[in-house]
Amino acid sequence: MTAGGVMKRLDLAINDKAGILDIPKLKEKYKAGECMSYFRMQKDYSGTEKCGSDLPKNTGETLYLGSTSSELYMCAYQKNYEQYVKNGTEIEDTEIKNRFEIRMKNERAYYAVVDLLTYRDAERTAFSIINHYVRFVDREDDKPKSQWITNDDWAWFVGENREPIRLTTKPEPYTLQKALHWLQRQVAPTIKMVQALDRENRTTILKDMIEQAELKDKHKHLLQLEKSTIEERIDTAVPQENDGIF
Repeated sequence: MTAGGVMKRLDLAINDKAGILDIPKLKEKYKAGECMSYFRMQKDYSGTEKCGSDLPKNTGETLYLGSTSSELYMCAYQKNYEQYVKNGTEIEDTEIKNRFEIRMKNERAYYAVVDLLTYRDAERTAFSIINHYVRFVDREDDKPKSQWITNDDWAWFVGENREPIRLTTKPEPYTLQKALHWLQRQVAPTIKMVQALDRENRTTILKDMIEQAELKDKHKHLLQLEKSTIEERIDTAVPQENDGIF
């Protein structure tokens, strides 16, 4: 890349050896609207192949998130069924149960490689991309969709408190609602735990941490916005270099 090369294609694959992912369940949740995603398209299929006796042989369930013609899409499929069809390996004996793939081209591939070269951690890069672009949730009819909690199985797969990354140069607005949503999803449980420890041990860990924390420019900007009138808010966007992840 430093020599002026061009990144045309990059695939990142996550092998689920424990059977954490339930592909049929993910398909059902997507169809039921229990998926928050930047992707506008989704398709799925239950593959079949003809065996020697002309009986259909199941090749497993597959879920595509995003258009296969776009610069970024994701694919989850039952690898154990695929290996059964291709190699005759018994499903229960297959080491890899499911596979989740992130397929990127051009700019999206470039920024993924930048992250890989920066942190030298493929796990961090892969799950950070997933966390930014897709999240499966559990329906809560008494709440707006943005407040639905992350599905437990999905949370186990992606891991908690992983930092999301964006594979585009297009800036996203930093708002108070976004900050509070992130706080509720990622930090609130830990804060509650520390509060309980402080009460039990008669300590001031949480209070001390808050007092020692330093506000970034984007946080100060939001405070100013909340104190201002509508007229004063015109043309007061957060500078792009200060926008982004926490």
